[in-house]
Amino acid sequence: MSEAGPGSVGRDTAADGTAADGTGGRRHRTGRDLGPHYKWIALSNTTLGMLVATINSSIVLIALPDIFKGIGLNPLEAGNTSYLLWMMMGFLVVTAVLVVSFGRLGDMYGRARMYNMGFAVFTIASILLSITWFDGSEAALWMIGWRIVQGVGGAFLMANSSAILTDAFPADQRGLALGINGVAAIAGSFLGLLIGGILAPVHWNLIFLVSVPFGVIGTIWAYLKLHDTGVRQHAEIDWWGNITFAVGLIAVLVGITYGIQPYGTSSMGWSSPLVLSCLIGGLAVLAVFCVIETKIDSPLFNLHLFQITSFTWGNIANLVASLGRGGLQFILLIWLQGIWLPQHGYDYSRTPLWAGIYMLPMTIGFLLSAPVSGVISDRFGAKWFTSTGMFLTAATFAALIALPVDFAYWAFAGVLLFNGIGMGMFSAPNRAEVMNSLPANARGSGAGMMTTFQNAAMVLSIGLFFSLMIAGLSTHLPSAMTDGLMANGVPAAQATQIGHLPAVAVLFAAFLGVNPIRELLGSHLSSLTAQQQAHLTGLDFFPQLISGPFADGLAVAFTFAIIACVIGGIASLLTGPASKATAQQPHESVGAELASVAGEAGIGPTELVGAGDGSWPARPVDRSRACGCAGTDATPSPDSARVPTH
Repeated sequence: MSEAGPGSVGRDTAADGTAADGTGGRRHRTGRDLGPHYKWIALSNTTLGMLVATINSSIVLIALPDIFKGIGLNPLEAGNTSYLLWMMMGFLVVTAVLVVSFGRLGDMYGRARMYNMGFAVFTIASILLSITWFDGSEAALWMIGWRIVQGVGGAFLMANSSAILTDAFPADQRGLALGINGVAAIAGSFLGLLIGGILAPVHWNLIFLVSVPFGVIGTIWAYLKLHDTGVRQHAEIDWWGNITFAVGLIAVLVGITYGIQPYGTSSMGWSSPLVLSCLIGGLAVLAVFCVIETKIDSPLFNLHLFQITSFTWGNIANLVASLGRGGLQFILLIWLQGIWLPQHGYDYSRTPLWAGIYMLPMTIGFLLSAPVSGVISDRFGAKWFTSTGMFLTAATFAALIALPVDFAYWAFAGVLLFNGIGMGMFSAPNRAEVMNSLPANARGSGAGMMTTFQNAAMVLSIGLFFSLMIAGLSTHLPSAMTDGLMANGVPAAQATQIGHLPAVAVLFAAFLGVNPIRELLGSHLSSLTAQQQAHLTGLDFFPQLISGPFADGLAVAFTFAIIACVIGGIASLLTGPASKATAQQPHESVGAELASVAGEAGIGPTELVGAGDGSWPARPVDRSRACGCAGTDATPSPDSARVPTH
């Protein structure tokens, strides 16, 4: 076949099997040309990419005390709170904003090409972060800036890895492939805590430097080995959609970020004009974005995909699941670093490392269940795994509420193990179900949409968890702080002033594993007896002081998580039945599938598509105009007549 135009599916093929499509054809080959082992090359490289990206999304959390100490900033000073928040959340915000756009670019210009660019950008940013030489606020701004660039690279990786795997693997193996990739994605966020806890005390620069050799290897490996095997969809870039989506989502996420900071006499900033303007204005711009997407031929968000039952309910389940568990790491770190570990004799300088170690049961549970669930769900369907995983996760949040603040570790470890198992049971089958429901020429943008919902929900979850914790703390914390200080000889005026410290400052102190009493008392500490000084600044006083108010905040935050997980379980039950016809088809090359879709395999000009799928109504489609296909599936995509390709 010869290529008829930018939107045509035909391609001239060189003697070596390389498609000469005019867009860097050296990298576009059919699945048959690349051989049976290519899918494992794609899996290993994309798994490395996701692992490195997600390790870096969490490694900073555990290393923040050493980072701020290394650059000479006090994270508890009011003016430095924004630096702390953006150091944590800047990476998540930028990936949430850009990942769907980069998935769309992968559909248009090649997923392997965009993925490889992401590896290179990520590696360069990691190098520049590791050589930070400034001090104070200049260093903080430098690091925030390059964390954002690192997030740009991470968005390229996240947006295209699932699409590359969906193109490379047949439908009956995608659960396994996406499950392993999902294990890397979520396990990386846990491993980042452990790696950061080990490296940061040695030198904080190492937490960024450790990614560099893997980034260099991954970049070269991706350039040499990854090729585009999916449908290339040429279209105009949706500039207005990109702009309104980015502006709207950034405004909302910035509003959430500043909403958890104090404003005036309030413990939180939800009444701040800046926060209200960001939230209301951002939602209004996102509403405009939705209108734009229904009016243009090549939208950034293909809203027609939401007519696919499994895509819609699978994304709803993923969204609320991310809302429910997104802030979990922060709450557990606060619990361990600020309360439990000091109460059990761990010095504050050692709490980051041990917090990462004591959270390992969650990682183990996830590593055990995610790939197994992915494999089994390939044969028996995903919905029972995803729904059971969500309900199990909800039960573990209830168990965490029931645990005393000063828990027995075996009980805590058991709850974390089952929490990880529940999340693993949900994660891999959910991602496979959503990706299997997509037509081949929308997998990049569809994966980007899914990852956008997940990353945006993670940021929203952090804001909600912190807000709920602060609301719970604010009820009893002032009186507990004031009474506890006065009982140990602190003058009433000074104790009252400290007692009305914003709850977010106390949360950050616990999150960073910092005992703030010495700094808060200042010169007043010298007026106390040596015994009183030792008790107030020791390992017991501050953790015991905040344990009661913390338990109140914990119950509120985890109750929200229970509700979110139950909704996610119900949404999972509403996904469409798996298409048995698709799963049973043999693996075919992309070229053979394109020929079939184009009517070159003896198929008439019209036929019914989507019948028996359970997620799309059967309808006649003109094969002379539709060019979507199911990538590595032999069954034509139910969305082939809807996804714009011209």
